[in-house]
Amino acid sequence: MKTKTIFILLFISYLGYSQDTDSINTSKVVSSTQKITFTQFDLTIPFKGNKKRGETFADGSTNDNWFIPDGVGAKFGYGLHHNKWIGVSVNSGIDFYASYKLIALPVFTNFRISPKIGQETRITAQYGLGQSFAIGRGNLQGSYQKASIGLENGDGICLFIEGNYHGYTVGNYLDKVYNFSIGICLFNF
Repeated sequence: MKTKTIFILLFISYLGYSQDTDSINTSKVVSSTQKITFTQFDLTIPFKGNKKRGETFADGSTNDNWFIPDGVGAKFGYGLHHNKWIGVSVNSGIDFYASYKLIALPVFTNFRISPKIGQETRITAQYGLGQSFAIGRGNLQGSYQKASIGLENGDGICLFIEGNYHGYTVGNYLDKVYNFSIGICLFNF
């Protein structure tokens, strides 16, 4: 009788221990193998204030634009992130500003924070700090800062506005080189 009782208890405990492999929570397995690196690629169009706003063209129409395009920029970065929410990257690129007749190469560290505001939508704020080097201007270099804010979708595409500052003067300009841009950023997590 004692042997039968032990056998029945072992059989019942064996059935109680068995599990269905389809119901295993695989999210913990996936999270431990998630890629923590990311790349980003930015394309920007800088704008400047239109000094000729309000003037009349030869055809009789009025120049009503507050801002006009002033060049083009492209940047690439590689960094580390935590759940796409916070990240830090090393970036470089090239900026062309027509009004300053300047080609600048910024090299900077970029800090990013991207909290979710919807199912797949994030608001992405970035701040960059580093050095800027001017091409064809001798030994012209200075500090570089940028700040941007934008909306990012689930595919890693972010539309943003950005302000940046190059810490040097160019030519006879009394002001420093700065501008604001509109751009698109592609993140690859």
